[in-house]
Amino acid sequence: MTLPGIVICALLLALFGLAWHHWQLRRRLEAYAQQLRALSQSTQAVTIVPANVAGLESLASAIHAILTSLNQRQATVEAERDRLANIIEQLADGVLIADAEGITRFVNPAARRIFGQTEAATGRSVPQILRHHRLIEIWKEACAEREMRVDTVEWPQRRLFLQLIVVPDRHVAGGSLLLVQDLTRVRHLETVRRDFVNNFAHELRTPLAAISALAETLQDGALEDAMVARRFLEQIRQEVDILNHMTAELLALARLEAGQEPVVARRFAPRDLLQRVHERMRFHAERAGLAFHLECPATLPSLYADDNQLERVLVNLLHNAIKFTPAGGEVTLLATLAQDGVRFAVRDTGIGIPAEDLTRIFERFYRVDRARSGEGSGLGLAIAHHLVEANGSKLEVESVEGRGSTFSFVIPLPQESVL
Repeated sequence: MTLPGIVICALLLALFGLAWHHWQLRRRLEAYAQQLRALSQSTQAVTIVPANVAGLESLASAIHAILTSLNQRQATVEAERDRLANIIEQLADGVLIADAEGITRFVNPAARRIFGQTEAATGRSVPQILRHHRLIEIWKEACAEREMRVDTVEWPQRRLFLQLIVVPDRHVAGGSLLLVQDLTRVRHLETVRRDFVNNFAHELRTPLAAISALAETLQDGALEDAMVARRFLEQIRQEVDILNHMTAELLALARLEAGQEPVVARRFAPRDLLQRVHERMRFHAERAGLAFHLECPATLPSLYADDNQLERVLVNLLHNAIKFTPAGGEVTLLATLAQDGVRFAVRDTGIGIPAEDLTRIFERFYRVDRARSGEGSGLGLAIAHHLVEANGSKLEVESVEGRGSTFSFVIPLPQESVL
């Protein structure tokens, strides 16, 4: 074979080899691309990607590295999403996420609790969940203006005071995020604080006004009359005693609320406690023209508690019962065996307490009716309430206006180890 023929054959063989290699490479590339397309359609994270495809080692290795990095980022994003979802689920504030049509895509448990919804709340419209015209108006205004709105709404029918924050969703056109804060408890505490300040000022004003008037009268010449001066000074001393008593009770209440009043528990017989209290308060009841009864079986079991503190509770309750029971009425001090202890009670046939005041009578200085409150610091029930709690019980009240009241608490039976 001549030299030109040899060269031509070599070129043909080289071209054939290149064509064969190109065909093989293209076939592997198509197969690899098909594998990648199949993996891209999977809903699961891509964890197995060929990285050693013959002839495509560098490309396959680079794609494998990219997909591995993406998988790691996706796992991180999903973990953060789950953590955020868990936080939102545990929030005490209500959270609702709505789309452009006003259909909720997410409603957390707090929002369902506030608006009385079930777990099927997601998918309902925002107005169906809010169910209050003012809340709905705030949401619509925020969506229309595409601006954040913050407003508070009182819902008397459900005894709620809510703050609604509406934020337009900048990632979903027309969508919105609603944050609902239940401020009912905060408002109640603010009301209690305001009433405490007002009531305390009122309680101070009466004795201070009396002292001021008596002092002015003495300055205007009453000092010249020794008998009048002595009487006025005695009245001033009585008013100062009232202020001292009020201050002492306020300090005692502060110690009780701070847990600084020690409970000195000891074994005692309920009948002995009630007889002491009955003897102590009998004169006050007789002077008020009331029938004062003691009902306590001698067979009641012994208790283990601070009987001095319980005596203070019963005395405070009896002072109120005597003060608010008209002459000719009855006051009863009693103890009975309850299911889990001994029930102590003070029952009267007095003026009773309006139903709307029953939840607030244990607040400091709270007065049901100032016109008929009479003397006293206004702290007796608050102190009694804390003393009963310190001894492991709860002070309860039953009352019908115009028919009388019953205050009671149950001291649990002691464990055998303390008897």
